[in-house]
Amino acid sequence: MADFKAALKARDEIAKNTISLARAAVKQYEVDKREELDDAGVQVILAKQVKMRADALADFEKAGRTDLADAYKAEMAILQKYLPEQLSEEEILAIVKETAAALGIEGGKQNMGKLMGPVMAKTKGKADGNAVRKVVMSFLA
Repeated sequence: MADFKAALKARDEIAKNTISLARAAVKQYEVDKREELDDAGVQVILAKQVKMRADALADFEKAGRTDLADAYKAEMAILQKYLPEQLSEEEILAIVKETAAALGIEGGKQNMGKLMGPVMAKTKGKADGNAVRKVVMSFLA
């Protein structure tokens, strides 16, 4: 709310609209499920909002719509402030190696499912699923 009020005072339309849409998504979830979200639940909703924008961003860039792409990049940057710091590929790889060693997995694409579940549990909220999948596939190859 403080950031929303600051955006209103600063007349920052992008920040105001982005925060307003994020608040609406959280409120909609709470109304639909009839439950109050804690910080972790709000972060899940915000991560979905970022992912939605990232998916649309790729389409806008393919279509040459730089105006919409720039707007979505700005919105994603605003939403990222409310999410935990994302892990780098090196950090994800360290988790993958550690988990594979604990499970006794050395390679082979048939072990993808066995490795992805525990790694995703360890990186939940801290890494994008596509980034984790990419690192796991390269590790198993």
